[in-house]
Amino acid sequence: MSDRYENPLCARYASADMQRIFSDDNKFSTWRRLWVALAESQRELGLDIGEEPLAEMRAHITDVNYGAAAKYEAETRHDVMAHILAYGEQCPAAKPVIHLGATSCYVGDNTDLLLQRSALLRIRTLLVNALERLYRFAEKHKALPCLAYTHFQAAQPTTAGKRAALWMQDFLLDLEQLDFTLGNLKLLGCKGTTGTGASFLALFDGDHAKVKALERKIAAKMGVEAVYPVSGQTYPRKVDYITLSVLSGIAQSAYKFSNDIRLLSHLKEVDEPFESGQVGSSAMAYKRNPMRSERVAALARLVTAGALNPALTASAQWLERTLDDSANRRIVIPEAFLAADGILSLVINIAGGLTVYPNVMAKHLAEELPFMATENILMRCVKKGGDRQILHERLRLHAAEAGKRVKLDGGENDLMARVAADPAFDMSGDEINDLLRAENFTGRAKEQTEEFLAEVRAVLDANKALLGADVPITV
Repeated sequence: MSDRYENPLCARYASADMQRIFSDDNKFSTWRRLWVALAESQRELGLDIGEEPLAEMRAHITDVNYGAAAKYEAETRHDVMAHILAYGEQCPAAKPVIHLGATSCYVGDNTDLLLQRSALLRIRTLLVNALERLYRFAEKHKALPCLAYTHFQAAQPTTAGKRAALWMQDFLLDLEQLDFTLGNLKLLGCKGTTGTGASFLALFDGDHAKVKALERKIAAKMGVEAVYPVSGQTYPRKVDYITLSVLSGIAQSAYKFSNDIRLLSHLKEVDEPFESGQVGSSAMAYKRNPMRSERVAALARLVTAGALNPALTASAQWLERTLDDSANRRIVIPEAFLAADGILSLVINIAGGLTVYPNVMAKHLAEELPFMATENILMRCVKKGGDRQILHERLRLHAAEAGKRVKLDGGENDLMARVAADPAFDMSGDEINDLLRAENFTGRAKEQTEEFLAEVRAVLDANKALLGADVPITV
C-alpha cells in the first residue's frame, strides 16, 4: 500500500512492455542517445569534437543520475537543462559539446516521436494477435446458425462466425490505419529554436548542405528514415492527433466487440472467460458478470475521449511555439497508449477464451424462425396452387394468435402447429420442418466468412513473427 496516488493504468491494466516504453529510464536514455547522435554527426561533418567526449557520453547513456537531475531541476525549473547538467557531471570532457546548437525540443520532441513509434509497434503486435484469436473463433463457428439482431430485435439469422467477421473487419481497418501512420511517422530533426536551423547553420559556417546532412545522419542513427521538412520549434502537434486517432479507432472497435459480448452474455449464448475461483458478484454468488468486456468498454471511453486532447492542442499552438501543450501531452499521450494496451490485452484474452452455447442459440432460433418462415410457406403454397391473398390473411391471423400466446401467456411459439392444422395450407409436418431448418435462412453468411477469412489469413501469414504473444491480464 502507498500514501500516494498511483495510476491504475500501470497498477492494473497496462502491460509491463508498454510501461517500459514510457518509463523514465527509456525516456532519459533516449535523450542521451539523441545527444550522442548529435555530437557524433557534428564530428562526422567536421566540427572539432574529440573521441574522448563521445566515449564518455556513450558510456553513460543508461546510468542516468536522477539525484543530480532532480537537484538541478529544483534550481533551474527546466527539465532538459537539468539533465544536460547531470549528464555533464558524468561526462566532464563532453560537457562543452552536449546539446551543442540544440533547443530543448531536440531531445524532448524527438524522444516523444521515438516512444510513440515503439508504442505503436507494441499496439500493432497486440492488434495482430487479437485478429488471430478472432480468426480461430470465426473459423470454428463459421457455419453455426444463430439469431441476428437489428435494434436488438430478432432479425434474419446469421452465423456466429459471420458475427466475429464483423469484429475482425473493424480491427483490420484499424491495422491499415496504424500501418499508414507508422509508415509516415518522422522525426523532428534538429531545427533549432524557431525551426529555421539558424544555430546549426552558424556552427557549420553557413554550409546549408551540412545542416541538411546533420538531420539525415541523426535520423539514421535513431533508426528513422526521415524528418519533417519544416517545423516551428516543435514537430507538428497534429501528429499527436493522428496517432491518438489510431488508438481511438482501435478503442471504438474494441468497444463494439465488448458490447456485443455483453449482449450475448445476457442472452446466455456466449460467455467470456471465467476462472474457477472468480467471483462474479460480492452479493449474488451465482452471477457471471462479463466484467472483462465491461472493462474494455470503460477503458475504450478513456481512449476515445482522449483523442480530443491533441486536437485541441494542435489547434491552439501559437506561431512557432507555445508551452501550453507540455503538461497536457505528458499525461495524455502515455495514458492513451497504456489504456489501448490494456484494451487489446483484454480483447485477446476474451476472444481466445469465449464459450459458445449452440443449444441456447438453437432455442432462440426456434422461438423466432416460425415467424420468419411465413414468407417461404406462402411461396411454397402458391406454387402448389394456393391463392396468395387468402393464404397471406390466414398467416396474418395465425401469427397474431401465436404472438399473443408468446407475449401474453408466456407460452411457446405454436405458429407452425397452427399452419399444419389449417387445411388451407395443405402442408405436412415434414414439409414444415424442412422449411424451418436454420441454414435456409443464413444466406451467404458461411461463404462470406470463409472468403473474408482468406483475406485475414494473408495478413496473419505476413505477420506470423508477431503471433503467439504472451498477454497476461492482471485483474
